Amino acid sequence: MGVSGSGKTTVGELLGERLGLPYRDGDDLHPQANIDKMAAGHPLTDEDRWPWLKLIGRWLSDHTDGGIIGCSALKRSYRNLIRKYAPGVCFVHVHGSHELLHERMYHREGHFMPAALLDSQLATLEMLGDDEYGELFDIADEPAQVTEAVVNWLQDSPTAG
Repeated sequence: MGVSGSGKTTVGELLGERLGLPYRDGDDLHPQANIDKMAAGHPLTDEDRWPWLKLIGRWLSDHTDGGIIGCSALKRSYRNLIRKYAPGVCFVHVHGSHELLHERMYHREGHFMPAALLDSQLATLEMLGDDEYGELFDIADEPAQVTEAVVNWLQDSPTAG
């Protein structure tokens, strides 16, 4: 999980390879209307997100042997909806400074999300609560280092399945 530009796809793909689990980019599950809205510089509303979040949860519940999906999951209520479908889900929150996130968004090519929406995503973001199964990882490190930190955390986690 994380805001746009945090490296969800890069870390998710590396983590999938490392753990032998399928990876899916949650952006691929957005309806075209959501993509068009974001591409036009308009943030999504909760109402825009609910159907998409259900698809995220269903994808996870369909992968009973495990799977990794990259999605923003910015609010606790969004994560709660995902947990309705996949109660054992673990959230790997990749995050960094505003400057680093903006730099990444500004320089990436071929993505529909403009850097202008970063502030709205950060304003929406609710960090993981102490009672949520997940962990925060700093994207200032290289993606391979972040991936290794996630793997180490999962191996040390008593609830990892």
